[in-house]
Amino acid sequence: MNRTVLIGRTTKDIELSYSPNGVAVAKFTLAVNRPFKNANGERETDFITCVAFRKTAETMANYLTKGNQVGVEGRIQTGRYERDGKTVFTTDVSVDQFYFLESKKDKQQASQSNQQTQQYQQQSPQNNPIAQQGTQITDSDLPF
Repeated sequence: MNRTVLIGRTTKDIELSYSPNGVAVAKFTLAVNRPFKNANGERETDFITCVAFRKTAETMANYLTKGNQVGVEGRIQTGRYERDGKTVFTTDVSVDQFYFLESKKDKQQASQSNQQTQQYQQQSPQNNPIAQQGTQITDSDLPF
């Protein structure tokens, strides 16, 4: 039995394309946290390449953006192709079903909370140890 279930966050917006036969194909990477810590006490993340087809692909491309938490069900699919005279082997998850794990409302509330935190950091640096250190974290610093 070849069955895979993943829960993670999209690392960027879904890439939607169409095959020569008109079949919708969505490609994306899912950042999935490991359930344990490494020897240094840090959590590690796996970045898993996923692909969806037809209506599933179109729906995912229309409703998912970078950073959305999503659950996917599918199967492991291997492949290979030639590039510059070398054989490249691939391993992807072929998505059969997916599940929205956060609503737009949840995402908007998280975004508003983040904006309020940034405003607080900018308004009162004398009371904020992070602002005193001059550390700025932006969305581009995040792996998803």
